[in-house]
Amino acid sequence: MDDVKADDAVQEKWRKVQERLRAELGKDLFSSWFGRMELEDARDGSLVLSVPTKFLKSWIETHYRDLLLRICESEFDGVRVLSLHVRSAARPRPEAPRTMEGTTSDAPAGTASGSPASTPAMHGVERGSPLDPALTFETFVTGPSNGLAHAAARRVAETPSGAPVSINPLFIHSSAGLGKTHLLNAIAWHIRKNMPQRRILYISAERFMYNFLAALKARDMLAFKDSFQSIDVLLIDDFQFLQGKTMQQEFCHTFNSLVDAKRQVVIAADVPPHQLDKIDERMRSRLVGGLVVDIEKPDQELRRAILRYKLEQARRKDPTLEIGEEVLDYIAGAITGGGRELEGALNRVIAHCQLMGAGRIGVDAAARALRDLARPAGNQPVRIDDILRVVGRHYNVPKSDLLSPRRARSIVLPRQIGMYLAKKLTPRSLPEIGRRFGGRDHSTVLHAVRKIERELASNEKLKSEIDLLTRIIEQG
Repeated sequence: MDDVKADDAVQEKWRKVQERLRAELGKDLFSSWFGRMELEDARDGSLVLSVPTKFLKSWIETHYRDLLLRICESEFDGVRVLSLHVRSAARPRPEAPRTMEGTTSDAPAGTASGSPASTPAMHGVERGSPLDPALTFETFVTGPSNGLAHAAARRVAETPSGAPVSINPLFIHSSAGLGKTHLLNAIAWHIRKNMPQRRILYISAERFMYNFLAALKARDMLAFKDSFQSIDVLLIDDFQFLQGKTMQQEFCHTFNSLVDAKRQVVIAADVPPHQLDKIDERMRSRLVGGLVVDIEKPDQELRRAILRYKLEQARRKDPTLEIGEEVLDYIAGAITGGGRELEGALNRVIAHCQLMGAGRIGVDAAARALRDLARPAGNQPVRIDDILRVVGRHYNVPKSDLLSPRRARSIVLPRQIGMYLAKKLTPRSLPEIGRRFGGRDHSTVLHAVRKIERELASNEKLKSEIDLLTRIIEQG
């Protein structure tokens, strides 16, 4: 079947079939799916066509067989049978497409396989996006706001090779800087370490578009398409930036073929699928058909935990760093964003104090370093509930104990400090403060306020603690 047994008339009919396909599908789709289809034989009421890859054969048979048969029947009289097969590898093949660096031997950055130095299946993709070695599961600090996303990413990463894919696709969304890219990198690194035979591609939407346009320009779309079919795990970041109808159609084809083949797809974006208004409705429906998880802004406790971890890392480089818990408390209260913002704020505090030649870093120095980053105080009125929460956490005293009649010193002092702060930071009257602190008399509140004021005149440690608590409460 390798030799074409059709005369000029038959070839002319085949040329008309191609023209009609191009007219119905458009130039881009025709080039993508039918540009390298060849007529092998035409006789006895049957047509034999060939394509260069199994993927192309499968895609055409699934999506375009009826259209192809209809057009062939109208041009070839008496044709009732259409046969499509993959051309033999013994036939001459064009030279393997080269990457932008002019080589076919290097695996793309952002890919991982059992043979990093040579990944022939990836020849159509110029390069994925680079992986950050610092972004692993071990460096991801978890809490209530990101726990579900972390667990889902772990499940994907730990699924054994050959096991059924239980979450597909996994769609992670959040505001910038909250950990989406970290989790995608962590999945890639975990699989690369534990299942090196699995083929991974981590790529941003912008890189996908760049590679697509480069393939169009080089008229090498088949190699681009084929390169994705060898992937076991596709991780695509910043999906909201995918633009252009043709580009989205191409990604939709890639996505559908991978999901239908039970290959893992993980997508990260700034918004949930239903807010991707530029994406085709059918594509949005398929995205929602998997698991959609969001990452919320970290709460105060998670922000503190992130800062502690970042500080430990910084101390490995510089063991002389002296930053107390009160400074971490202040930063966690002043900076309410994600890990990226918190790390930036901590680095600024460290750099500010190192450049100024300061020793131990205190709250005042941290406040000066972050004065243009910390959100302004006073935007929201201070509530007594906020004071109870902050004081209780700082002194490790449950709110129920602060409101109870217990008289242990470990409870009495935080309770008096809370009353003092309530009088200082809120417009509440003494009787109202007393009621909010467990139904106490106004004279008890007045006694507490006066006692703390006397202590502040000579107790620098207490003054520092109250300054810190005041900053945290005012920052919200």
